[in-house]
Amino acid sequence: HIERIKSSVNQLTSILEDFLSMDKLERGIITISKEAFDLKLFIKEILEELEWSLKPKQIIHLEHKGQSMVELDRKILRNVFLNLIANAIKYSDDNIFLSTSVKSDIVHITFIDNGIGIPEEEQKYLFNKFFRAKNAANIQGTGLGLSIVKHYVNVLGGDITFESKLGVGTTFYLSLPQHI
Repeated sequence: HIERIKSSVNQLTSILEDFLSMDKLERGIITISKEAFDLKLFIKEILEELEWSLKPKQIIHLEHKGQSMVELDRKILRNVFLNLIANAIKYSDDNIFLSTSVKSDIVHITFIDNGIGIPEEEQKYLFNKFFRAKNAANIQGTGLGLSIVKHYVNVLGGDITFESKLGVGTTFYLSLPQHI
């Protein structure tokens, strides 16, 4: 019972944070606080934090190439990672692959899941507020996460794209400047 209560509190907190983030983004009151940090260590901390939410036998594989020092807004980047990794965990029963590299002052980040995928005819709506694909109707969520991620990536001066195939999985590609 205690575990269910904790889980419910975490879900409610997450929903409230999504609504607050979206409100701040829409009103343009997000401020950027750039900070130098080690990207690889930063990601390992996030993965440790999310370890409890992994499904049985689900593993997140991390690969990093190039230097690992970046100068970005740590809080904004953390929210991007939390949203994308939580989605990968939620929509996949299989392993998740996360790769990062820093090359020519660009941070490249790839999130790969082998999950349910997004129907092709619905992919154009993926970053819209409150959008939920038909095949995700029975999976908990608000439809705000990817809209928030897209806004945050834009605030950081980056770009996000994706590829998805129904029943095969989804890959998100992020490109961010190494220094903002």
